[in-house]
Parts: sequence; structure tokens; C-alpha cells
Amino acid sequence: MSTATTAERLVVAISSRALFDLSEEHALFEREGLDAYQAYQLAHEDEILKPGIAFPLVQKLLRLNRLRPDTPQVEVILLSRNSGNSGLRIFNSIEHYGLEIVRAAFTNGAPPHTYVEPFGANLFLSANPLDVRQALLDGYAAASILPSAASASAHAEVRIAFDGDAVLFGDEAERVSQEEGLDRFHETERDRAREPLSGGPFRRVLQALHQIQAAFPAEQSPIRTALVTARSAPAHKRVILTLREWGVRIDEALFLGGRDKGPFLAAFGADIFFDDQRKNAESASRYVPTGHVPHGVSNPG
Repeated sequence: MSTATTAERLVVAISSRALFDLSEEHALFEREGLDAYQAYQLAHEDEILKPGIAFPLVQKLLRLNRLRPDTPQVEVILLSRNSGNSGLRIFNSIEHYGLEIVRAAFTNGAPPHTYVEPFGANLFLSANPLDVRQALLDGYAAASILPSAASASAHAEVRIAFDGDAVLFGDEAERVSQEEGLDRFHETERDRAREPLSGGPFRRVLQALHQIQAAFPAEQSPIRTALVTARSAPAHKRVILTLREWGVRIDEALFLGGRDKGPFLAAFGADIFFDDQRKNAESASRYVPTGHVPHGVSNPG
């Protein structure tokens, strides 16, 4: 049986707190320390954890493999600060829900982002902002999963939405906007409309999704993507031409001109949305599951 190589797959590394609801356990850890946390996990080892914010997304992603069982398209890997001992409850819950997650790294408190590269992950999702920031500094797409509205998407497809600048694209245009003002930003984007933007941390994620989409007729694709950006005309042209230059597909492009993104993301039915600006991410999280990408000029230090 042939299988897709890591390079041909979307490989998502996820922390246990993004996958499951460990809010009470984490509060215990913060309040009483590691020993109390581990004792609690062992005492409740056979109690199944409730789904976390990213759980519905993981379910949908893994379901894609059933469409082409000869060439699995997605792999999800668990990266956890638990020890192997306390992590047994995590795997019991994975087994209970029938999630096809077989690879994991339990680091017993050490930063788990160091295993993103050897596992060949395209994307790292975590509830720990420090781990996320370090993964981004190391050159990998990563997002901090915020407390968010549960996914209410009624769509069968996996629906993923991205902000543009500092997420799909580099932050050079955003720097102009913040340092020189909106008028100068529009002037620069109009003058450089045919000069492709540099790639941001999530460019390779979009490319991996596009590769899966390309295996299906367009009208039967199990994945739908959207660009949801504060840009408006005339700054739209450079974005469209950049995506064309990259040879990747984006299904919907929403140029909102500064409007609140949340209602539009809800209308799209996003299973997750990624944005670099914390205030935008927090606003969006009231409508859909959201990941903050602490990258670029909006996230100094």
C-alpha cells in the first residue's frame, strides 16, 4: 500500500490543552504545582476528557483520510508537556473518541516545540503562547489557541480562514501601515501591486491545503479556505497577484476595509481562523475558534 510522504501531507502538531479541555487541571497546576497536577491525572486516568477548542478541527482533518485511505493526506501528532505517566489519560481520551493519533512526544515540562521539526509538522497549535512564539521564531507556522466560541460550522468541508499580512504574507506592508500611516500604505501597495509579497509563516500551510484540494475536483473539494483581511481596494490587487504567483488556491477572499471580522467568519463557517493582531484575534474568538499568531510588527519582543 502506498502512503503519502511527510512532505506531501498536512502534518499538524497539537498540544493536549488545545485538543482537550484541561482548564481545571491547568488551574490546579498553576495553584498547587506539578506534583499535585500529576497526582490528579493519575487518580482520574480513566475519566475521559471533554473536547477542547481545536478538537472539532482535528476530527474534521482526520476524517479527510477516509476519502483517500490509500494515500493519507493528514497526520496529527500530540506534543505535550505532560509526562508519559500523566499523559496516559490523554491517550485514553484519544482512543475513546476514535482519533487516529498514534505519534506523540511527552516532554515532562520541557518546551515541546523542539519536536515540530523532526516530526515534519507544517503547523503547531498550542495553548501555551511561549511555545508558540518559539516555534514561530524557529520558522514554523504556529498559533496560540484562544478561549473561543465553539465551532458552529454546519459544513462538511474543513473550513480554514487566514488573515493576510504577517500570517500568509510577510509583514512588510503592515510595517508601512503602522509606521507611515494608512495613506502611505495604500500608495505603496498600489505602486508595488505587481511585486509579490514575501511569504509569511502560514504560506506553507496554505500550500499543503492546496495540495490536498488539488487531488479532488474543485466542486467536490473537502477543504475550503478564505482570506479575511482588513485590506480594501486598491490594496487588494497585490494580494491577488501574489497568490497567483505562488500558484495556490484561495476559495474566498474578503477585503473588509477595517470592518469587524467576526460576523464574516461566522458566515463563512470557519473551523479556525488565524490572525496576527491580538485584538482582532480576541474579537474573532467570540464567533469562531481562533488562533493568535504572535508574529511580525504587531508582536514586538
